[in-house]
Amino acid sequence: MRKMLLAALSRVLQGPAAAAAGRTVSAASRVVVASRNYADFASEATFEIKKCDLHRLEEGPSTTAVMTREEGLHYYKTMQTIRRMELKSDQLYKQKIIRGFCHLYDGQEACCVGLEVAIKPTDHVITAYRAHGFTYARGVPVREILAELTGRKGGCVKGKGGSMHMYTKNFYGGNGIVGAQVPLGAGIALACKYFGKNEVCLTLYGDGAANQGQIFETYNMAALWKLPCVFICENNRYGMGTSVERAAASTDYYKRGDFIPGLRVDGMDVLCVREAAKFATEYCRAGKGPILMELQTYRYHGHSMSDPGISYRTREEIQEVRSKSDPITLLKDRMVNTNLASIEELKEIDVAVRKEIEEAAQFATTDPEPPLEELGNHIYFNEPPFEVRGPNQWIRYKSVS
Repeated sequence: MRKMLLAALSRVLQGPAAAAAGRTVSAASRVVVASRNYADFASEATFEIKKCDLHRLEEGPSTTAVMTREEGLHYYKTMQTIRRMELKSDQLYKQKIIRGFCHLYDGQEACCVGLEVAIKPTDHVITAYRAHGFTYARGVPVREILAELTGRKGGCVKGKGGSMHMYTKNFYGGNGIVGAQVPLGAGIALACKYFGKNEVCLTLYGDGAANQGQIFETYNMAALWKLPCVFICENNRYGMGTSVERAAASTDYYKRGDFIPGLRVDGMDVLCVREAAKFATEYCRAGKGPILMELQTYRYHGHSMSDPGISYRTREEIQEVRSKSDPITLLKDRMVNTNLASIEELKEIDVAVRKEIEEAAQFATTDPEPPLEELGNHIYFNEPPFEVRGPNQWIRYKSVS
């Protein structure tokens, strides 16, 4: 009996140390497992992608794409950040913290990400008013984008641009007038050619703008002067609330350039967009002139925040696109199925992205608004200060470059 009691007492006294040792072994095992899992990941994988439809081209982009593990993780994080940023913008708008026009990009993330990774930082991008995704892809932090949406001093254009007018180096907006950015894009391409730089300009517009006369005038001038311009129609199937079938006699937007070669691309597949954009930019850099791309994509939100988005299309249609063609889900499945990443690793990215968005939203709602005396600033670049007339002749603002 005494021996049994002594043995029991010994086990009790040794319990914490033994448990700690057990935890150490368990932790070490987890580290070993994690290390082994990381080492087991593939470094790259090759994927079959959808063949592009071609116009005036004998051959198009490759139908296979190689993606490294690092590239895949970068694409996933970037698209997930844009998605979460837009959902947070939706929330802030409904709380009346964001006001005015606001056009969200969720659903179209593969377009801006695929285009950005195919070009160089020195290349140029100009787009329409659905610009948040491109602004982030071009390097503007989330906090500056959300602060711009809330009209704060810490916004990427000091709170004076809002949703439709965001800019950064080699990114020219964000333009509110339908189709007006297309001639500007040709002008940027003209500057690239004039200064002898081996650069291109991606000039984006939507299917709703594709019937504008100024776009066809720009096609003509760009073709005559062989400008290094990639015209890109983001066809999300609806111009405001009007379907492409009701708005256009021909929905083959990639053929609209007539004498300009074109290609139609799966805009829901980031790899398809990337390969097509590489092909198009190489075409321009070779001195062959402009080329036209049509990205077939889809927006989950309405045209703008004032549009519920279900009066001209059904909830079932939106859900079907989400379930079958979502760009983030497609990339995620590819990476997991080819062992480029694990579900757990991608979930960790999701958590980190959510945290970043929440911190950015906190900044965007607490940062001060720009003072009134700065209203006239930044009209010109690198010019001496001058006075700007206010709402009447007695009010003057100083403008500083």
